[in-house]
Amino acid sequence: MGSTTSTPASAAPPSAVSSAWNHVLLLHARVENTLAVTLQRRHGIGLSEYRALGHLAASPAGELRMQELADKLGLNQSSVTRLVARLNAADFTYRDLCPDDRRGVYTVITEAGRARHAEASLTYEATLTSALEEAGQADPRLTAALSALGWPGR
Repeated sequence: MGSTTSTPASAAPPSAVSSAWNHVLLLHARVENTLAVTLQRRHGIGLSEYRALGHLAASPAGELRMQELADKLGLNQSSVTRLVARLNAADFTYRDLCPDDRRGVYTVITEAGRARHAEASLTYEATLTSALEEAGQADPRLTAALSALGWPGR
């Protein structure tokens, strides 16, 4: 039997669109990590908890069905259930049954949850601005991309 060893084909270089998307993903990962670490250290909440409190605070009645919250956060049902359990344990939210549909469960923000979100919002905004500025300084292409998205920068 003869050898049938083949040489792997060279991978084609990424397209301009693919390369740009990779830059966006890298920027996203860096900024998200910075936000998560800062919120945890300064306010004792994770990034998902911060965003959940924000969605709840912005809702007209301060409540959302679990599935609505999951959709707004981009999480699956299991993940949002664990997240809400953490918020409940911290007394930032509580669960309430839907009066019209006993199968429906709402998550309701408490005054403590509103206060924590308001405190953390200042940190979030400052950290986000700083992280985006640093990214733009490190790679001028990111500044152009951010400007295209409407970010004013400094």
